[in-house]
Amino acid sequence: MKPLTYRGSTSDFFRIGPGVIVKSPMKVWVKNPNHKKLEEEMERAISFERRVLEKLGSHPRIVPYLGVHAPSKGILLTEAKYGNLQAYIDSKNAVIDDSLRRKWAVQAAEAIVYVHGQGVIHSDLRPENYLVHATDGLPVGPSPSLDLWLCDFGGSRCDELGLNVNHLPDEPFFDPRMPWTSTPATDIFSLGSIFYTILTGHWPYMEGPSPVTMEAKNAYETQVNWFFAAGIFPDVSNLSGGNAIRGCWQHQHKTAEDVLRAIKSEMTALDK
Repeated sequence: MKPLTYRGSTSDFFRIGPGVIVKSPMKVWVKNPNHKKLEEEMERAISFERRVLEKLGSHPRIVPYLGVHAPSKGILLTEAKYGNLQAYIDSKNAVIDDSLRRKWAVQAAEAIVYVHGQGVIHSDLRPENYLVHATDGLPVGPSPSLDLWLCDFGGSRCDELGLNVNHLPDEPFFDPRMPWTSTPATDIFSLGSIFYTILTGHWPYMEGPSPVTMEAKNAYETQVNWFFAAGIFPDVSNLSGGNAIRGCWQHQHKTAEDVLRAIKSEMTALDK
């Protein structure tokens, strides 16, 4: 297995074949006094995600789940050729055309409509947890069609399966005015900031790429948390998709279907 450069908070990634990766529990330093407990927690997180993915099944907006990888206690997933959406935006923002941004905004909402319809709340929506993959042969020509898959369900909530790790998103994808519990409204608010990031190329109240160092991230989160807690959001009145974004941030959209209708209406109008 070939280790990959990216990793999750509880997992490692390896490529085991063309287009197939293993997501396995992260190994903990053996001299860590909590070594055994931490590894058990990470194994539970992967098992949790496996159950959610099995429930979700196959859908064009969900990362394809390929089964269990017993040797590593991990799960098999289809690899997205172009990595995660945040990294793609940070590295290629200047060359992403507006029509692709509009398509991605709609697809981001489509994923949540499906997930919520299956009784799952993602609870950690951010551009990093959407993957950019190429749909072969569409459109015909040298350029593939780039589409989104939602991934990373390790922090999700599914009452039907009795799964809830009480995970919540980081700023700017969480509303500090809301109760600290995962509900559909958690994901809906997050979508507002995801739309904003897709359509502008940066997070709310940040110009340029997402913060890299922990110091920069902490400083940014402190600032944006203050604004959001006061109900102060970036002006989106002149932004395509602004009404849908505002509706998410101000809790005007009550369901993911409401969000999809709103963003699709604005994006479709611009593509005519």
